[in-house]
Amino acid sequence: MELVATKRDITKNAKAFRKAGLLPAVVYGRSQESTPITVPHKAFEKVFHAAGESSVITLTGIDADLEVLIHEVSVHPVSGTPIHADFYAIEKGQTVTVSVPLEFDGVSLAVREMGGILVKVMHELEMEVLPKDLPHAIAVDISKLVALDSQIKVSDLQLPASAKLNVSGDEIVAMIDVAKEEVEEVSPMDISQIGVSVEKGKKEEAEGTDEGSKGAEPKE
Repeated sequence: MELVATKRDITKNAKAFRKAGLLPAVVYGRSQESTPITVPHKAFEKVFHAAGESSVITLTGIDADLEVLIHEVSVHPVSGTPIHADFYAIEKGQTVTVSVPLEFDGVSLAVREMGGILVKVMHELEMEVLPKDLPHAIAVDISKLVALDSQIKVSDLQLPASAKLNVSGDEIVAMIDVAKEEVEEVSPMDISQIGVSVEKGKKEEAEGTDEGSKGAEPKE
């Protein structure tokens, strides 16, 4: 992917560039001096949609072609349209540390036929990798989840040869869970209290009868 950049006059209002269909931006790096630039807005949106922040882009039009990553994008708070972008220039041979998104694909037999629930434990994986090896996304084939105890670990993923991870290969990426039925707990009935209650009721009834008899006037 490629973007054509033009050096930007910082004395001009950024809104003027946006009205002209250009996105104000800046490119910088370990050995690249910070340089204000503009790139075509529509072309940037197309590249950003395809590349995100985890793909290398070639920036042309200034001094020399640069391999860059989209480092940060500022967007309009209402429309969500990009209003500024930062590009990070990569030195030749320099590794980059990037969080690469995981893309889940396939159909799990454990989910389809056994009623299992797919649990995605990870959604991205951070790696240090050479720019030429940097993947846009990492595929996760969930068709490997064929049993209710199946798991996919980091070590099961296909990663670039130059990739270095900061997590163990035993870390779980996806797994199958089983829905548990909710069982309502019923407290055991205290039979002794029932006996006491019955006896108490009989006693109160008898006392009430006696009192009624004492208070009744004899009929003439």
